[in-house]
Amino acid sequence: MTTAMTAVTPMTTSMTTVTPTAPAYHGRGRTWPGYAAAAAALAYAAPHFWWGAGIAATFPGDFASAPHGTWEAAIGYWVMGAVAVVGAVGALALVRPWGRRLPRRTLCALSLTASVGMTLWGFTYFAMQYLLAAGRVVSAPALATKDAHPQAAWGLFWYGLFVLWGVMLGVAARTRLREDRTR
Repeated sequence: MTTAMTAVTPMTTSMTTVTPTAPAYHGRGRTWPGYAAAAAALAYAAPHFWWGAGIAATFPGDFASAPHGTWEAAIGYWVMGAVAVVGAVGALALVRPWGRRLPRRTLCALSLTASVGMTLWGFTYFAMQYLLAAGRVVSAPALATKDAHPQAAWGLFWYGLFVLWGVMLGVAARTRLREDRTR
């Protein structure tokens, strides 16, 4: 009788320690979109802070003609940088264990809404650049000088970052919703 009990005990122990349906929060397969969204958010935030400090590096246009020392500059540089940092924290909340303390539906609804907005914003920029290059639309005279500036090419990078950030945030939010359904 004791032989049968020893055979059952190891099998029961191994079955209780292995839970294949538990979400792998630290596994690469499910968390990398959240980390990629956070990295894109921080990559967007950093230059806004240095532009606010007066450093022109990677500015998508003529930095000298951009507003400085105004509310417009404060919002465009400092507030947008801070909003991007909050966005990075939100993206991490989708994939880190401490994010489980936040209301799932609210977090995912905000993330999915932001995902759609950022992705559309980025794709709209590329569509407009295509239409400008194809001669289907013409820049307004006030914007033609800015569009012709050599630094305007940085817009391709920054709006590409919006697309990356938006798509990865959406994937992370959708993954979080699916994982919570299986629990």
